[in-house]
Amino acid sequence: MKTVYKNIKQLIGAYEAPTGLLEGKAMADAPAIGNAFLIVDGDTVEKFGPMDKLADSDMLDAAVEDLSGQFVLPAFADSHTHIVYAGSREQEYEDKIRGLSYVEIAQRGGGILNSADLLRRTTENDLYEMAMERLARCVEGGTGAIEIKSGYGLSTESELKMLRVIRRMKETAPIAVRSNFLAAHAFPREYADDHDAYVSLIVDEMLPEVAKEGLSDFVDVFCDDGFFTVPQTEKILAAAAKYGIRPKIHANELALSGGIQLGVRYNALSVDHLEHTGDDEIAALKGSGTVATVLPGAAFFLGMPYAPARKMIDCGLPVALASDYNPGSSPSASMKFVLSLASIKMKLSPVEAVNAATVNGAHAMGLGASHGQIAPGWKANFIITKPMPSLAYFSYAYTENLIEKVVVNK
Repeated sequence: MKTVYKNIKQLIGAYEAPTGLLEGKAMADAPAIGNAFLIVDGDTVEKFGPMDKLADSDMLDAAVEDLSGQFVLPAFADSHTHIVYAGSREQEYEDKIRGLSYVEIAQRGGGILNSADLLRRTTENDLYEMAMERLARCVEGGTGAIEIKSGYGLSTESELKMLRVIRRMKETAPIAVRSNFLAAHAFPREYADDHDAYVSLIVDEMLPEVAKEGLSDFVDVFCDDGFFTVPQTEKILAAAAKYGIRPKIHANELALSGGIQLGVRYNALSVDHLEHTGDDEIAALKGSGTVATVLPGAAFFLGMPYAPARKMIDCGLPVALASDYNPGSSPSASMKFVLSLASIKMKLSPVEAVNAATVNGAHAMGLGASHGQIAPGWKANFIITKPMPSLAYFSYAYTENLIEKVVVNK
């Protein structure tokens, strides 16, 4: 079935020849066609252009949708989420209101450990059903590709359970799903007094099984103050490299941890969070090919400093935006709100924010050759907005639901 979308007020992010990762000043521009058409044949983009190039023959035997006043832009590529979990953590939300920090809650045995306690008691099928409900909310909010991490199991059995849930989601979800093995998310209670022994468990027992079953596209470590040290992180990354599993790292959320430099050294696809990033970290990232993925939703929810994304772009780095959707520090599926925060708090232009959440988000999870853009021959993954005056209005009206329809294919 062919569908012709006509009279599009503006078609954003449509490339005749797909672009690569956008760095620095290149993030400020995106192709924009006014008064445009877009033709989708089945699940694939056929062609697009200005309305004066749309022939009558293009509309023969096609469904036609008039999008007067509406924008079309690529579906978001959300490259950092934790949507496989067993329950919410609103009690810690109240702790935060009373003044406890993220680190203090973790030190009291809360946070990730609370999620692990609950997940271990939850069946694989129940986890799958809950996660698919959350994924549906992501898609409704414009997400057309997603990376999902483990990290709430913290034992061999439960980490593998999470990864099998994600594998099942890959098979059944309407969008592309990438998996990330994050057993190094926190130290479980049973290893509270022997952190190195837990690292050895990850390296010697979990990783071989993950690799044997082909359960994960990536490996991740929370390399930060109070969590995994640089030597512990390196031990995990070195072991994963033997299985050909590429890293993505949680780094510098809480302090200047050394995680960014380590990630670059191990050819990490991305380093994520980056709230504490200085000149040395930016210098390490420049020209490395590692994507700087920032998560303003977590900074907002935790009341923490925002990553210096404006400075990163001005220094020539490729920056991606992701939701960090999780029960403890960013309980939101809304990538639209992430774009708003990126502009309001990080000073990205609306176009830079869109590029960070689409083109660069796709590259940050290894999907840059198939997602994050509208291109002939690619699967059709795009957002149709409600009528609005400009692209900037999309993130300016930060609580307004401006998404009319999301078209997704994988």
